[in-house]
Amino acid sequence: MAKKVFVFFPDGVGLRNFAFTNFKTIGEQMGFDITYWNNTVFSIKDNLDFKELKIEDHTTHPLLPYYSRARKRIELNRSREKFNDEVYPTYKFPFNYKGVKNTFKSLFTKALIGRYNSEQGLLKLRQKINELERSTSKYKYCKAQLETHKPDLIFCTTQRATQSISALLAAQDLGIPTVAFVYSWDNVPKAMQVVETDYYCVWSDLMKEELLKYYPFVREDQVFVTGTPQFEPHYDEALKQTREEFFELYGLDTDKKYICYSGDDKTTSPLDQYYLEDLAHAVRSLNTKGYNLGIIYRKCPVDFTSRYDAVIKANKDIIKVLDPLWQQVGSQWNQVLPTPEDFNMLYNVCEHSEMVTNVCSSTVFDFVTHDKPCIYYNYEQPQLKKGIRDIGQNYKYVHFRSMPSDQAAVFCTDKKDLEGLVKQILDGKLSNVEEGKQWFQIVAGEKPCDASRAIWETIDSVLK
Repeated sequence: MAKKVFVFFPDGVGLRNFAFTNFKTIGEQMGFDITYWNNTVFSIKDNLDFKELKIEDHTTHPLLPYYSRARKRIELNRSREKFNDEVYPTYKFPFNYKGVKNTFKSLFTKALIGRYNSEQGLLKLRQKINELERSTSKYKYCKAQLETHKPDLIFCTTQRATQSISALLAAQDLGIPTVAFVYSWDNVPKAMQVVETDYYCVWSDLMKEELLKYYPFVREDQVFVTGTPQFEPHYDEALKQTREEFFELYGLDTDKKYICYSGDDKTTSPLDQYYLEDLAHAVRSLNTKGYNLGIIYRKCPVDFTSRYDAVIKANKDIIKVLDPLWQQVGSQWNQVLPTPEDFNMLYNVCEHSEMVTNVCSSTVFDFVTHDKPCIYYNYEQPQLKKGIRDIGQNYKYVHFRSMPSDQAAVFCTDKKDLEGLVKQILDGKLSNVEEGKQWFQIVAGEKPCDASRAIWETIDSVLK
């Protein structure tokens, strides 16, 4: 009899990896009965015609946001002390004291931090969060669903969503095995391990080491290295369009060579529009020297600002906007969901661009799978002032320490050097592709094209 697996979406971030790739097809070929246990506003049944069980009760305990924020800050405090490293406080968002409500939230969270700020306190705090979530109507609702449908295993598509806590507790209290996928390459050091499950799937040996380092209550035999489905589409040559097809589809000039500018969210790069402007100036200058270049601007899918508009308008003759094919189904960042068509677009943007430039984005890995270099901007803009975050701190984060060398990306540390770096790459005299691929293997594992199968094999071994 086929084993029944619930693929659990506490929010929309896992859709790209686990609904729009071949993940379901591979699981079914291996004999699994798959139901998507869906906590999102996106209808998997209506849009993809997959078997779906909707979670209609989204209640969390009113105190959960306070306890969750306190947990994260305490974990970062403990990491700073344990590893004698000042990088961890830089992951914290500042407290907000604007208005009575925000002041109360901040003071209450600080009181919780004072009470639980120790290793033992942290364990008690996690237990308290579980106690709060077991008292909610959502816990009872999810437990009733599980008792009715009787899945053999729950696979949670991200470890970072507080919406998943009550549902996973319900499963565990019923004796149903739970497996969580660690969603992103930077999540573990940033204290984003919200859920506790029986097993974990991680991208690489590096991420496994991190999980065991930061969460000593996790045992080694609970962690499986599987890779991530995130990059699998780059190995699917069926997505490839010819240069002529792609350029015609998006109105690009076949006489030009294009550089991709991959935008960032406002938190990561608050002055991101000025780096796009710098690239436009470099391209204009190179075009006067015999090059024929354009820019493909692909924005961050969750950036709703108008901050790039003036730069794009002023350079509309060289900047072509190719917005990601994502669908906004709500007002929150995790309610902007990818579409399957975006895989095709991203594949061909990588394939038909000469390089990508951005601020510290993981698109470096998307592009090296297509043998394309990446320039990271790492200089301050003159518009930087007090209260605006300097992008330089991004490169000090723990996940950037995974670079095998500083040649794993081409770093532009001075605006004056940008044109020269672009020129060297175009002329074939500079590239980070070889070192970038080494970095990609460190971060994403040895077989990034086989992650979906590896996850199903892990699920199979857990069930056995």
